[in-house]
Amino acid sequence: MTLSQEVRPAPPAAPPVERGPSFLAKAFGITAVLSAAGSALGLLRDLLLARFFGADSGTDAFLVSWTVPETAAPLLIEDAMAFLMVPAFSLALVLREERPEGPDPVRQLTADTLPWLLAGLCALSGATMLWAPEVVHALAPGLADPALAITCTRITAVTILPFGVAGYLGAALRAHHRFTAPAAIYVAYNLGILGILTTCHLLLGVRAAALGVAFGSLLMAGVLVGPFVRALRGGLHGRRRCAADGRGLLLSPLALLPVAVFTLTRQSQVFIERYLGSTLPAGTISHLNYAAKVSQLAMTTAILICTVTFPLVARALAAGDLVAARDRVEKDLGQAAAVVLAGTAFLIACAPAVVSLLFQRGAFDAADTAATAQVIQVYSFGLLAQALIGVMVRPFFSMRPAVRRADDPRPDTAAGRGLLDWYPVAAMAVGLLVTTVVGLSTARHFGALGLAAGNAAGITTTAVLLLRGLALRGIVLRMPQVLGGQGRLLLAGAGAAAVGGCAARAVHPAGLSLLAGGVSVLGVYLGLGTLLGARELAGPLARLAALLRENRAPAEGSAVGDDLLEEGTLPDGR
Repeated sequence: MTLSQEVRPAPPAAPPVERGPSFLAKAFGITAVLSAAGSALGLLRDLLLARFFGADSGTDAFLVSWTVPETAAPLLIEDAMAFLMVPAFSLALVLREERPEGPDPVRQLTADTLPWLLAGLCALSGATMLWAPEVVHALAPGLADPALAITCTRITAVTILPFGVAGYLGAALRAHHRFTAPAAIYVAYNLGILGILTTCHLLLGVRAAALGVAFGSLLMAGVLVGPFVRALRGGLHGRRRCAADGRGLLLSPLALLPVAVFTLTRQSQVFIERYLGSTLPAGTISHLNYAAKVSQLAMTTAILICTVTFPLVARALAAGDLVAARDRVEKDLGQAAAVVLAGTAFLIACAPAVVSLLFQRGAFDAADTAATAQVIQVYSFGLLAQALIGVMVRPFFSMRPAVRRADDPRPDTAAGRGLLDWYPVAAMAVGLLVTTVVGLSTARHFGALGLAAGNAAGITTTAVLLLRGLALRGIVLRMPQVLGGQGRLLLAGAGAAAVGGCAARAVHPAGLSLLAGGVSVLGVYLGLGTLLGARELAGPLARLAALLRENRAPAEGSAVGDDLLEEGTLPDGR
């Protein structure tokens, strides 16, 4: 029997979830605004870090300690916890709809998982503090100031507990289609960092940044506690409090391992960069960090797309609807690529002007600007792969979530399915090997640029392997359609980067250069993409033109407004 045949059919008794026609548009808008605010505050945080401390051995030491929250964030907030708990809570909500009477499966899931999570997070945080010297030595053996890095690492280890709580509560809220509070966590996080950094940097030096990270993580978790409690209370309405004859959900602990290992393997790219960078001139790790932070801004909107649509994919997979899941993944791949390639073209064309305007002040000089801008341009070649991996890995891990139905006849540890759970880990391991080989062979001659090239090559390798892996998992993408759309967007992005780079270099100072390059990139990208038939670009432009011609709101009954579907799709099926 094939995997697709094994998937449990959707229960006929489950009532559909009623949603307004513009549910995804509203959810995306709220998430985009709050995430943009969080990203802006994060950028301000990095600007102040560069202004106060520049790029030297002290910032290198802090950035090594920042590896702890940088690893904890994807593991406990962005990736692993979401991959596990969004499908888990989605299944619990499906069961709640099927069984309107009896105990609430959502509360059952919370009672069975949250206490164990808190205990594990406390132990992990304490172990990191205790073994901080070993952690620093393993991450950066050639660091100029290891004592400072150890102190900062013990401070940032505090983040593990609140990060885990924030990830768990945020996943539960997104499964309930409540996106406002989860989207606000990075606003709270960066406000906490900025508050401590600006008031204490003269007294504590770079240690103030570490304290700010710890304080911000506490604010992050605090934002979600109230909304989560209200969501749990909302599920009690009309339900009996007595015990049911059987449990609706069963935990699958083995499902945790491949998700956690994948996230740690993916984060190992940063470990490799800092390990190799610690042997290069002081400031190299800082240049890589500043470049990575700017480059990741190009992915923010692309990642928001799959963040908002992930609960829909998880609900479809929980109900056994592989066709709906495939359609949603294909749309997300196209939309994420369209967004991230626009940012990629802009960064390749305008990186020197961007870094000059953002960072070149205080202790951050012109040499730092040139080095960071070059790293950004090399990093940018891997941004598309980063975005596509974010889209693909979510449905991959949703195929066997951390919980399953008690009445599911499928064995929890079928050999074929168990091996496929580890496919993303294997794909990421191959990519990590490519990153290591390229980094080792180029770092001596090209420094930070070689490390950035290794990062881009490794993550692209992983993306290609995962694209194949989805078919093995049962989500069979229509590859000619998907690859054709990606190819048209790539050509449009390449043309926009070339024209925008020429425009940016022809104009001075940096502000005008940025304006000329940005306008050129946007115009060429949209125009060339439309000529090439990229529906991700042509469709929105056509709808915008129609709205301008009609000069009326969708609520008045226009075709554009009426054709918005429940899953956020539009008239052309996108």
